[in-house]
Amino acid sequence: MTTRSSRADCARARLLPFALSLSKGRFSSRSCRVGGVDSRRRKSGLGFGGRSAEHGFSSCGRSAEHGFTLIEVMVSLLIFGMLAAAGVALLSFSVRAQGVTAAKLDDVAALNRLSSALSADLAQAAIRRTRNEAGDLLPAFVGENGSGSTPMVRFVRGGWSNLDGAPRPGEQKVEYRVDNGALQRVAYPMLDGAVPLAPATLLAHVRQVTLKYRLNGAWSDRWQGTPPAPLPQALEMRVVRDNGVEFRQLFLVGTDYGVANATP
Repeated sequence: MTTRSSRADCARARLLPFALSLSKGRFSSRSCRVGGVDSRRRKSGLGFGGRSAEHGFSSCGRSAEHGFTLIEVMVSLLIFGMLAAAGVALLSFSVRAQGVTAAKLDDVAALNRLSSALSADLAQAAIRRTRNEAGDLLPAFVGENGSGSTPMVRFVRGGWSNLDGAPRPGEQKVEYRVDNGALQRVAYPMLDGAVPLAPATLLAHVRQVTLKYRLNGAWSDRWQGTPPAPLPQALEMRVVRDNGVEFRQLFLVGTDYGVANATP
């Protein structure tokens, strides 16, 4: 009995290390199968459900192993720089276009002001002779051929409103002239012997102005009012701007006067 028991003890002693090694092998293989995604799936790029981390699932292993390369960063910076340059160019173009549009609108508004002022003055032209500062008697309407003379045209207009009841007449002497490339309107506080008021600039960047005067179908370059014909019937004005653009406008002079002058 002693011999058999001793032999069994020796056999168990020999088999114990082998059994322990087998149990460790099974546990490690089970943990590898149960504890996560199989290593072959990791190598093939598949995660849970057969989808890779690039398609919407985060992978701790992949994020730890992969990041942005230098080329990717440089390409991103290049794209950002191109977008920023395009934005700056678009903004600059918009600012320049806005400035050009504003300048054109201001120029059109100035032309409209000139047309309105000259049309109102000429339509209310009156037959009223005046005197200058020296006391010389002047015709009711004096017109030169254009910007080469100062003033270009001088006459008396009616309809001057007197809202504050100042001691002055309802008529006003006005003249138009070109000074340093600006077409100006000059008004006088009184009809006879008064010093002119400060000029009002109606249009800038004027190179040349040409005037013509019409009476009974004939045009003339100058006009000196006479008792038989103190006022012309119409006035033609041609304005040449600094950029070479030319404008032509026609104005009626003293509409009521024209009707009265038609009867003998």
